[in-house]
Amino acid sequence: MLPSPNTFLRQRIQRLHQRIGGRHWFPHVPLAILLGLGGFWLLQSDLGRHWRIILDQLLAGGHALSPSLLPPLLIGVGMLIMALGLLFRSRLAWTMALLLAATAAVSLMFGRHAHAHLLLGYFVLMLALLLFAWRRFDRTSVTASTLFALTSVVMLMVYATFGTFYLGADFKPQVTDLVTAFYYALVTMSTVGYGDIVPQTPEAKLFAVSIIVLGVAVFATSLTAVIAPLVTRSLQRIVNRKGHRMQRENHFVVIGNTPLAINTLHELRRRGHPVTLLMRVEPESGVPDEVDNVIGDPGDADVLRRAGADKAQAVLAMLPDDSENAFVVLAVRALAGTARTVGAVNDAHHLSRMQLVQPDVVIAPQILGGELAAMFLTGEKITADFVMNRMFQQRTAGQTGTADTQSPT
Repeated sequence: MLPSPNTFLRQRIQRLHQRIGGRHWFPHVPLAILLGLGGFWLLQSDLGRHWRIILDQLLAGGHALSPSLLPPLLIGVGMLIMALGLLFRSRLAWTMALLLAATAAVSLMFGRHAHAHLLLGYFVLMLALLLFAWRRFDRTSVTASTLFALTSVVMLMVYATFGTFYLGADFKPQVTDLVTAFYYALVTMSTVGYGDIVPQTPEAKLFAVSIIVLGVAVFATSLTAVIAPLVTRSLQRIVNRKGHRMQRENHFVVIGNTPLAINTLHELRRRGHPVTLLMRVEPESGVPDEVDNVIGDPGDADVLRRAGADKAQAVLAMLPDDSENAFVVLAVRALAGTARTVGAVNDAHHLSRMQLVQPDVVIAPQILGGELAAMFLTGEKITADFVMNRMFQQRTAGQTGTADTQSPT
């Protein structure tokens, strides 16, 4: 029976994704490039080729930069910096990129910009792509958090300094240069308030209040963003340390959070065997205290050693992605341990590819389930030997494949 067009297209896309190594660079690298180009385009449309002249006049104390250029300047620079954070698949960088793209779209709708319609369409598309790929940005990175903190502080400093500079006549004494404006902005942001420069008009007073509120918020948020990943990693090490009560030798390592992996874990434990569960991320429901577990990348050799894969009886790769299961098998074999490797296959088209990495056992329960259902409905005889041969395809000594590699029909 031929697959439906949608299934055929999805399978072709999955094969292409695996062939080009998409899991290592897609979609975070293209999105980072698009965000960086959007920020550069926004800066180019507003500042144009005159940015050097504007910079020179600003350093000379002139009023070359109008207040209307501050929002696109801050948004554009923020996008360029957050593009780096997207490369680390940081959820924080994704959130900031989403906010910056939305702010840019709103600014383009109500402001006057060159190529406003093209830019608006670009950032709306950027928003859609970011929302579509939100599941891919699930990491907490100290580097991305530091970028967020630096970006927030720099943007607030630019806002406070140039705002003070343009409202200079509303202060006593008047602020007439950028150095004094920077000094007042820093003193106000830190809530020190020496009182040597005092706002006189309602506009200047409200501006000073905004600096204080934003300063407290930015510093608190930035501090939390930098410290939170460090605390999270420390807590994970403390939680994972519970598993060291079990000696990770001559045990089983089950990799994945799929129903097959969880059921295999329960059955091995019910039979009295020591088992370690290795997952990429901890589920929202948590892991029972009695289950020895390790959280980390299953393809990382250090994570596998922490789970005792080099000293285990067997390592069972039961992730939902067949390519990741094959990669785990290769990583376990690279440890040069004595553990047997078991690779799960979810798609019949990937069976031969799994056999290329030569795991000791290939298990294909979903493939077998479909074949058994067809045999039962058509009245074909089902034997125990048939089920075992189709369910578990073992690599015998001196063989590079299996006795039966034909995909079920």
